[in-house]
Order: sequence, then C-alpha cells, then structure tokens
Amino acid sequence: MSKGILLVLSGPSGSGKGTILDAYKKDHPVYFSVSNTTRSPRPGEIDGVHYHFITREAFEEKIASGGMLEYAEYCGNMYGTPRDKVEEQTEKGVNVMLDIETVGAANVKKACPEAVLCFVVPPSMEVLRHRLTRRGTEDEETVNKRLTQALTEIERIGQYDYVVINDDLDKAVADFADIVATAQLAASGKSLTAEEEAHLSELKEKSAALKAAVKKEFLL
Repeated sequence: MSKGILLVLSGPSGSGKGTILDAYKKDHPVYFSVSNTTRSPRPGEIDGVHYHFITREAFEEKIASGGMLEYAEYCGNMYGTPRDKVEEQTEKGVNVMLDIETVGAANVKKACPEAVLCFVVPPSMEVLRHRLTRRGTEDEETVNKRLTQALTEIERIGQYDYVVINDDLDKAVADFADIVATAQLAASGKSLTAEEEAHLSELKEKSAALKAAVKKEFLL
C-alpha cells in the first residue's frame, strides 16, 4: 500500500483557501489536519473542527515535548500542526492536508521533503481587500495589517510547488483537485505514461508562470 501524500495549502487571509479545501473534501477522501492556535475563535468557528483553540501555555508545552510538526507566530498568535495524526494517517495511505501559513509550510518542507506545497492567491490586491472587509469581523487597522502580511506571504511564493488563482471558485477547486491527483500519481512510485509525464510538466510550467504573474501583480 502506498503512503498518503502530505499536501500543504497556504495563502493570504481572504484568499479562499479554506473554502477550496471544504469544497474539495466533499468529493474526495482526505484527512484534514486541524491546527492548534492560540487566537480566539471567529463567529461560526468550532473548536476541534476549524482549529484546536488552546492557551499559549499549552501550545508552548506541546512545542517542548516535540508534539508539533511545525509552528509559527502570525499576527500575534501561535499556529501549529500536531505531529501524531499526520504521521498516523499518511502511514495508512490517506492523503493529509494542512492549511498553514508560509513559515509553517517551509518548516514542514524541511521536516518532510516529500510534502507538496500549494499556494492560493486572489487575482488582485483589490479583490483581497474587498474579501477582508466583506467579512465584517475586523476593523480597518486589522485589515491593513492582514494586507501587509499578505505581501510578505506572497514574497515567499517561490517555495511552493503549485499555484492556484482563486478568481472563480469552481475553477479553483478543479485546478486544486488536478494538482492533488497529479501529485499523488507522481508520488506513487509507479512508472508514468508519456501522457502523465506531459501533464505533470504542464502543471509545473503553469505554476512557474503564475508565480511570475502574481509577483508582478502584487509586488511590482
């Protein structure tokens, strides 16, 4: 039995990465690793479903005991991935997905070089600002802080294997599903057909072009 793949999904707050994951999970068997965080729940968030909401003291105890696969501080709060469940599920052949920020993603790649990293980004800064303000859960200062943080995250897009532009949700979900299926096939150890090899190369070339386009849109 082949091991499951570990796929990391990152993107600025407001990129829609969580929505893409939720849509993908409806039609595909996957284990979504629930992160630990020290921040307070947002309206509608459920402990143990969206995050494990814990104290900073409890979080630091898990770090000290080696119980975190990765962790990082983001906008004044700690976020991290519990190690045990990830290892347990991939050994069973189940694909595991993480929704984490860019520093955490880099740490996962160091700990698990075989991990596949995918970055989700909206088509423009204007769209991102609109999505953040539409939530109505954060004041203008917090929104501006998140926009600044978004630029920092986008600067790290080069460390990712694949990129998804979330302009149209259905297309973004389809693109993500294609990436997962192709990455799983590539990691299976089986010989790829010429058609499969060509598609893998096409996806990598497309992501390289998208990285350049995103940097031009957001950073130049």
